[in-house]
Amino acid sequence: MGKPAAGQGVNGKIDLHSHSKASDGQYPAAEVAERASAAGVGVWALCDHDTVAGMDDAAAAASRLGLRLVPGIELSAFLERREIHLLGHFVDPAHPRLRAFEDFLALRRRERMQRIVEKLGALGLRLRVEDIEKWSGGKTIGRPHVARALVEQGAVATVKEAFDAYLGEGKPAYVQRYRLEADEAVRLVRAAGGTTTVAHPGVSKLERWDLERLRQAGVEGLEVYHVDHNPSVREKYLRIAEALDLVPTAGSDFHGEAVAPDRHLGDVSMPEHELARLEARRP
Repeated sequence: MGKPAAGQGVNGKIDLHSHSKASDGQYPAAEVAERASAAGVGVWALCDHDTVAGMDDAAAAASRLGLRLVPGIELSAFLERREIHLLGHFVDPAHPRLRAFEDFLALRRRERMQRIVEKLGALGLRLRVEDIEKWSGGKTIGRPHVARALVEQGAVATVKEAFDAYLGEGKPAYVQRYRLEADEAVRLVRAAGGTTTVAHPGVSKLERWDLERLRQAGVEGLEVYHVDHNPSVREKYLRIAEALDLVPTAGSDFHGEAVAPDRHLGDVSMPEHELARLEARRP
């Protein structure tokens, strides 16, 4: 999973944003690789939330399938008071600083889950952290896993209902996550040898001044081509990317049909020369 040779050709689509069961995705990393290959993807990034736990399996599957794997991670961070998501691409999954941060976040996440369980209990919904961990597969644990446990229990009918009623921001069982500042996230990714890209800016409702601040912090890319961006949103962020010298990237943000039914691997792609531009910005 080291740095690929310069000028390596791309066979197929380029999808730089997907998730596996190592975080909140539906499928194991190897199966995501298989689905990417079947969808005509030639360059594929696995960017699980706050973890690189699935990367070894992803690398083995990618090698077997002839896929070029871009090792990645998706970090939840804060830009002032706003929560945003940042994608780290080309990271070294074994980097000690990245591993230490992953362990730290895992502890904070478990503490957060315990507080959510306590809040749900006060609302008459009996749930244990162990019930939630069953859905996470022992990997990165988060609110989507709580939601699935609530569905299994019959407390709600869907994951969306769980968020709307209990787990979303401002709802009765919401607990704020650990606050990682955006510039700290950029430094972490750079320390691990990677580049940082702002994920789905349209979903996060980021404006040019927000992106100027992130560019100053060292962000190199902007996920212009995301499945949730309509053509006018893509055009808006493409203009901003050009103005701020941010590399426009593409990502399906695939989680699996049961989690995000409208997001499919390879639904968006990007030019090969933009991938080369992004890779050239590695530290």
